[in-house]
Amino acid sequence: MKRKKIIAPSNAAIIAFLFIGTLAALAQFDKKLYDLYDADFSKEKFRAVKNEAFGFGEKFYYKVGYKFITAGYGYFKILSKPTYFKGRMCYDAQFGVRSLKKLDFLYKVRDNYRSLIDVKGIFPWYFEQHIREGGYKRDFRAVFDQKNHYAYAVYKNKVKKYAIPPYARDIVSAYYYVRTLDLSSFPKDTIIKLHNFYKDSTYVLGVKFHGKETVEVPAGKFRCVVVEPVVLKGGLFRNIGSIYVWLTDDERKMPVKVGAQIIIGFVGAELYKYEGVRGKIDAKIR
Repeated sequence: MKRKKIIAPSNAAIIAFLFIGTLAALAQFDKKLYDLYDADFSKEKFRAVKNEAFGFGEKFYYKVGYKFITAGYGYFKILSKPTYFKGRMCYDAQFGVRSLKKLDFLYKVRDNYRSLIDVKGIFPWYFEQHIREGGYKRDFRAVFDQKNHYAYAVYKNKVKKYAIPPYARDIVSAYYYVRTLDLSSFPKDTIIKLHNFYKDSTYVLGVKFHGKETVEVPAGKFRCVVVEPVVLKGGLFRNIGSIYVWLTDDERKMPVKVGAQIIIGFVGAELYKYEGVRGKIDAKIR
């Protein structure tokens, strides 16, 4: 697969996506936001999405680096027990960012992301982001009223209400939703368009399907589909060019590799261990 050269993105942007991990469990959501609207959605009818890709207790562990240099470790995870939001059962999906302590003097990174994702509909009810990248700092939180199509967001210590399209997402829930799709059936160069809310606006997140490849990482050798997030904004992708994600070519769509093309080469995160997956990884060769 041919990849074009791009302008080197900032170190912060690369690390923010590739250091896939969580620093600590975020046990509580923002009560101020939770209490903004009084509702019980347990009996409301929302869409249902078939999901054979992931479930409670799923964890992925990654080694991150450039060529032979290890820059850090991280993991995606879904907590083993559900979290309830306004009466709805949710996946508590978390990942974060941490540079190795011995490299903090070069560029210290401590980021956290969290999304409460509706189990039946695979859409978000709550999202929070805490970015610490060098001297840069940002905190953002939002709750989604998916019945009335509003987002209540806290940014720079101010709470505002925004109209959103039906089933608008945050960046974390968008990733999990894409894993539920039958990516193998898409023709090459297909772009899936999703509506994502961030800060104060809804924008289009495109996910481009590049085809299939076989890749080998410390966790094994896998047949994969290759996708590329495009037209993104927010803390994850500030001033960044192409990012590629290798997902197993089976029902799990397990992310085994993430990479970014930069001027000095290819920076990547590779899976070295996984547990709690929903079923067999049929795409694993060895």
